[in-house]
Amino acid sequence: MSRGKYNFTSVLFYVSLLILLFSCQKQKKTYYESIALNDIKLSSPKPGSWRSNHDEHFQTYEDFQKSKKIKPESGKNTIYLQPIGKFDELQKREIALTSEYLKIYFQLETKILPPLSNTIFPEKIKRISKEGQVQILASYVLDSILIKRKPKDAVVLMGITEKDLFPLPEWNYVFGLASYEEGVGVTSMYRFANGHLSDSNFNESFLRLIKISSHEIGHMFGISHCLNANCVMNGTNTLTETDYHLARACSLCQRKLNSSIHYDPKKRLLELKNFFEKQHLNTELSLSQQDLNLVQ
Repeated sequence: MSRGKYNFTSVLFYVSLLILLFSCQKQKKTYYESIALNDIKLSSPKPGSWRSNHDEHFQTYEDFQKSKKIKPESGKNTIYLQPIGKFDELQKREIALTSEYLKIYFQLETKILPPLSNTIFPEKIKRISKEGQVQILASYVLDSILIKRKPKDAVVLMGITEKDLFPLPEWNYVFGLASYEEGVGVTSMYRFANGHLSDSNFNESFLRLIKISSHEIGHMFGISHCLNANCVMNGTNTLTETDYHLARACSLCQRKLNSSIHYDPKKRLLELKNFFEKQHLNTELSLSQQDLNLVQ
């Protein structure tokens, strides 16, 4: 009688323990499920915005996995920045900080190449804009400069110029352009500081530069324009849109990135938080801290 009672009690104990363990396992969320709570839902597109002018397909995680894309591999896993132009000290600092940021954002070694002179641009690919500044044909930078100079160990080569860019004769300007198959892109600093970088507009310009450069490199790694949440991978037509979009990649875009670049997401998040704190980028600091609160 006492033995039967003991067996029944033991069975009850182990069943309860199994239920508890199963319950804990079921409630445990992945990193991406956790930070998804901080994703900010996209508002309805405003007239003239990127989403109002483009009917784009929602790229699921499964779509991303099936897509053709470049990936870092042994001996070809460094991001290079190629400055092109004449840069003052503030602009050089902005490029150096962008390199530091991209190293953290993508968790890949990032290096700055020696600058190229503006004399590399022939007259035939220049024009004068309606505002009066010189503009450079962006596709020429990709095809005739960057592709030919891409280092052998580069997974990505991103040009940065202080000249304004245009993609086609009928377009006024473009912030950046990339060839995703070749893994090269170019970004212009010109409009981020309204043609003149100063101490007073440095952080505004810098935040725009890291958003556009990480956006373009994100495309090179196969991530389409984001329709999931407010995200650095959202399409943009104007600086107003760029400023509205976060530097933070949403949970879905981070999951895509991490499947191609295998890094520790918590380490990356902590490094981003520390970087934003050091540079006094308070909105991005707050968002990264909120993410950390969910995964710690």
